[in-house]
Amino acid sequence: MRTFLAGKRNRPAGQAGVTLIEMLIVVAIAGLLTGLVFPSVSAGLQSIRLRSASDSLVSFLNGALNRAERREEVMEVVVSASENTIRLYSAKPGFERTLKMPEGVTIEAVLPELAEPQEGPRSFLLMPGGVPPRIGIQLRNSRGSRRIVRVDPITGVPQIEILETR
Repeated sequence: MRTFLAGKRNRPAGQAGVTLIEMLIVVAIAGLLTGLVFPSVSAGLQSIRLRSASDSLVSFLNGALNRAERREEVMEVVVSASENTIRLYSAKPGFERTLKMPEGVTIEAVLPELAEPQEGPRSFLLMPGGVPPRIGIQLRNSRGSRRIVRVDPITGVPQIEILETR
């Protein structure tokens, strides 16, 4: 004679487990939660990529400005929106650094905008003992968020400006 345990839905003793229906319900709930959470997680990752790219660009420009001042080298910053890169060259042979924007982040504009549009990359010279040029690089992620990294010509410090999304 089989004995039944109370609270076990009248299952015979020794038989434990989950029914197929129970498993399907749990999988369906997990799928719904994943579908609801995915867009916000994706947006968060895009924001992190944009913030990280902005911080990397600030560090890159800071390094260029410091090298021009401390080592007294003429530095050239070349911004290529088509290649999505910023390159740094020195007057001394063999020095070249490249910063490539991460996937999902693009260089949207190089500021200040020129009166007549120019094809190809834009160049800026950093002179030792000179005033830093007014450089601005506008970044955009795939969700439309924008940031501008500007070099303040008075302090010579790169700063990040967050633009409102449209």
